[in-house]
Amino acid sequence: MALEKISEQQAAEEAANLRAKLNKWSDEYYTYDSPSVEDSVYDQTYERLVELETQFPNIVTPDSPTQKVGDHTLPGFTKVPHEIPMLSLGDVFSKEELGDFVDRLTDSDAVPFNYNCELKIDGLAISLRYENGILVQGSTRGNGQIGEDITRNLKTIKSIPRKLTRPINIEVRGECYMPKSSFASLNEERQNNGLEPFANPRNAAAGSLRQLDPRVTARRKLSTFMYNVADYDDLETDTQSGLLEELKALGFTINPTYRVAHSMNAIDAYVDQYQQLRDGLPYGIDGIVIKVNSLPLQRSLGATVKVPRWAIAFKFPPEEVQTVVREIVWTVGRTGVVTPTAVMDPVTLAGSTVSRASLHNPDYLQEKDIRVGDTVKLHKAGDIIPEISQYIAEKRPKESQPYSIPTKCPSCGSKLVHLDEEVALRCINPKCPAQLQEGLTHFASRDAMNIDGLGPKIIAQLFDKHMLNDVAGLYELTFDQLLTLDKFGEKSAGNLLAAIENSRGNSCERLLYGLGIRHVGIKAARLISQRFKNIDKLMAASAQEIAEIDTMGMIIADSVVTYFSMPESKELIQQLKQVGVNMDYLGVSDEQLAESGSFFTGKKFVLTGKLQEITRPDATQWLEDHGATVSGSVSKKTDIVVVGEDPGSKYDKAKNLGIETWDEAHFREAMANEK
Repeated sequence: MALEKISEQQAAEEAANLRAKLNKWSDEYYTYDSPSVEDSVYDQTYERLVELETQFPNIVTPDSPTQKVGDHTLPGFTKVPHEIPMLSLGDVFSKEELGDFVDRLTDSDAVPFNYNCELKIDGLAISLRYENGILVQGSTRGNGQIGEDITRNLKTIKSIPRKLTRPINIEVRGECYMPKSSFASLNEERQNNGLEPFANPRNAAAGSLRQLDPRVTARRKLSTFMYNVADYDDLETDTQSGLLEELKALGFTINPTYRVAHSMNAIDAYVDQYQQLRDGLPYGIDGIVIKVNSLPLQRSLGATVKVPRWAIAFKFPPEEVQTVVREIVWTVGRTGVVTPTAVMDPVTLAGSTVSRASLHNPDYLQEKDIRVGDTVKLHKAGDIIPEISQYIAEKRPKESQPYSIPTKCPSCGSKLVHLDEEVALRCINPKCPAQLQEGLTHFASRDAMNIDGLGPKIIAQLFDKHMLNDVAGLYELTFDQLLTLDKFGEKSAGNLLAAIENSRGNSCERLLYGLGIRHVGIKAARLISQRFKNIDKLMAASAQEIAEIDTMGMIIADSVVTYFSMPESKELIQQLKQVGVNMDYLGVSDEQLAESGSFFTGKKFVLTGKLQEITRPDATQWLEDHGATVSGSVSKKTDIVVVGEDPGSKYDKAKNLGIETWDEAHFREAMANEK
C-alpha cells in the first residue's frame, strides 16, 4: 500500500511483520549460513521497512533490523568487543540513488569531494589487530559492537600476514572471501558426501571461518582483501586510496581495481565497467562501494548508529531470466548420492548458455515446488552456479501436478534411503552400475591410479558390453576385448593396456585415494599411507590409531575403518592383490627424508607457467615425495619458484619479493642430483 494511504497504526502492524521476516532471514543468512530467500528479496523487504519507519518515526523499535549491524555471534567462540564499532554500509540500487548520495555530500561541504571506488567483495567482514607488527587477534564483525575471536582460523589463510613489514600497532579491517573455484569444489565435495551445498560463496566463507577446527578452515582455501583501519592517525596518508597502498606495503592483500573518481561521470563509468566484468572475476562481487577519498573528511562526516555517512554501496541488480523446465533427471554419484537436475530450454545467463540447473536434493525440490512444465526464474548463485529461484505461478499449466520424488535408484532400481539424517537420497547397492562407473572414473583419474586414456565414455562402453563390473576387472581386460570398442584400433588398445599395466606398480596412496572412501582426499591418503606403510596394516588399524595422524581426526578415521570392515571391500582388495596391484607405500618416509639430508626437505615451492618435459602434477608429486611443500601462491615464506613458459603474476611477485626462481632446466638438474 502506498505510504500516503495508510495510517500510523497500519504502518506499525506492517513494520512488525516485516521485522519478523527480516530477523528470521538474517538469522538464516548470518548465523546459520543457509539463506532461504534471495538477496534481492531481503533488500526489497528491508527498503520497505526503511520507508515505513522514515514516514512514521514513532513506530521505530530499538530491535529493528534498521538499527542493527551485521550478523550475530555464535556460541563456541570468545566474544571480542570492538572499541571502534565495525559498521555496515548503506545500500542504493539505482544510478539515481547513487547520484543523490553524491549530491547530498557535495551540498554539505564547500570543499570539493573526490571519491574512491572499490569492488564490493561478497564475503565476511573481519578485523585483524597487530601489536608491534605481530598478529595478535582476528575477529568477525558480529553485531558491530561485539564479534567472535577467530584468530586460529584466520591464521590458516595465506593472504593474512602474521608479521607486518613495520612494527606498528594497528587494527585492519577487510573482507574474507572464498574464490569461485574453491566454492565450486567445496559444493561438489559436499554434495558427493550427502551434505547440503552452500548457497553462495559468502555463506561458504562464513561457514568456513566459523569452524571450531582450524584445519577445516585451512582446507577451504579462503582469501582476503583488506580495505580499512579502525584509526588512521598512525598512518602516513590522509586518503582512502593512499591507505590501500600503505596496507599493501605493510604486507596485506588489497584489491588492485580501486579507482579515484573526481566526478559522478567517473563513478558511473567505474560501475558500468565492473558490472560488465564481474562474471570473469575469480571472486564474487555484488556491487561497488563509493567512499569519500579524504580521511579527514570521512571523520568530519561521521556516521549514523549503523552506517557511515561518507560511504555507500551500489548493489548490482540480480540478473534473472525466464525459461521452461522440460524434464527433471536424477543422476547417481560415486558415493551413491542421487541428485535431481532440471533440464530447461537453453537461455543466455551471465555470459553463458544454460540449460541445466541442479535442484540439489528432494527437500529443496519440494520446498521450491518445481514441476515439469513450469516457467521458472533462473539466476547464477554467487555468479557461478545456475539456480532456480522460483516458478512463475501465473504461467504454470492448469494440468500441472506436484513432482513425485523417486523411491528407486534410476540406475539399478534399488530402494533409495536417507542415511544419518542426511538431506540427500542414496542408493546403497554396492553393485549399482552408475556408482560403479563413477567409481571407476575416479579410480582411473590422474590423482588416483592415473590410467591415461580411460575416461567416462570408454568405461560406459565396457559396462554396456559386460566386460567390466569393478575396478579389479580393469586388470583382466584383453587386447581383443578393447578392439571391439568404438573408435578403438590396435594403437589405442595397446596404449590403454600399457597404462593399466603401469598402474599396477603405483604407490598405495594412489590406490587408497582411488578406492573412493568418503572424506579421504589425496593428502589424507598420502599421510595415512606414510603412517601404515601398506594396505594390510591399514585394514588392521583402529579408528583411534588413524585419528592420531596429524590433521586426520575421527571423521576420516571412522570412514576408513567402516569401509575396510565391509566384506565387499575386503573381497575387492583380495582381487586387486591377485591381479598384481601394489599394496605398499613406495614413497620416502619422514624419517628417511630427515636422514637423507635432501635439499628439498622442508622447502616451500611454487610452480608457474607451462613445463615442457614434466607435467605440473608429476612435478608436484616428485617434490612432495622429497619432502617439499607445493603451494599455489607466492608469499614471503616461499623458498623457490619454478618458472615454465608464459609465467603469470606469480613470477612477477617472486621477483618483487626477491624469491629465488628456477627455470625448468635447473629444476630437472636438481631432481637428477637427488637420485
